[in-house]
Amino acid sequence: MSTYFLSDLHLGAPYFPDSHEAERRVVAFLDHIKDDAEAIYLLGDILDYWYEYRYVVPRGFVRFFGKLAELADSGVRIVWMIGNHDIWISDYLPKELGIEVVDGVLRERINGLEFLLTHGDGVGKLKPSFRFLRGLFRNKGCQKAFSAIHPRWTVPFAYNWSRHSRMKGESRGIPDEKLLENLRAFTVAYHKEHPEVDYFVYGHVHVLSREEVDDGCEMIVLGEWIHTFSYAVLQGKRLDLLKWRGE
Repeated sequence: MSTYFLSDLHLGAPYFPDSHEAERRVVAFLDHIKDDAEAIYLLGDILDYWYEYRYVVPRGFVRFFGKLAELADSGVRIVWMIGNHDIWISDYLPKELGIEVVDGVLRERINGLEFLLTHGDGVGKLKPSFRFLRGLFRNKGCQKAFSAIHPRWTVPFAYNWSRHSRMKGESRGIPDEKLLENLRAFTVAYHKEHPEVDYFVYGHVHVLSREEVDDGCEMIVLGEWIHTFSYAVLQGKRLDLLKWRGE
């Protein structure tokens, strides 16, 4: 049995030529690994936008949610770590799908190896503007005020923001080396204080990267499912970085 790690699916993103096709690709991958998977860690930005109201949830993602529920019902452990796009997950996904939702940093021991898992947007040295927005989006008062606005305005606004952010990032030449360097700096500093960690696994930066931090310790950045379709799989004590080609 294997443990899988993937991040940054950005399902529902307005810049996908065909959002349903992007969703079907992910579902096909999950269907492919269902008999081998013991656990699946989703390291954030799985949805490009999600906001739960008290009695209403956004439309879409039916195929994806159905496959997660099927896997969870069959005994596969699924851990969803919140990113900077899917911040506003409340109790719907855990209750309906049977998955675990984690916001922040997670330390897990898997197959005798020590992992630090997080999306990556909240660690290291953050730009003041990003720190401000991150705090604003997580502020309960701001969330309550946002929920009072009708979704006919909030949902298009969120997707337009996402589209603009992606286009702006691509014009600057994303992936941003500064973001990757920030993860390196955090990893090195954390590992000095916690040398027992074997793997640091991140998403967020949209690059596929594997670097040795110290003897026996590695930093893994999982890439994304916009162009690369990459993931990591742990079999025994061997961790591989792979790309899904629809086998």
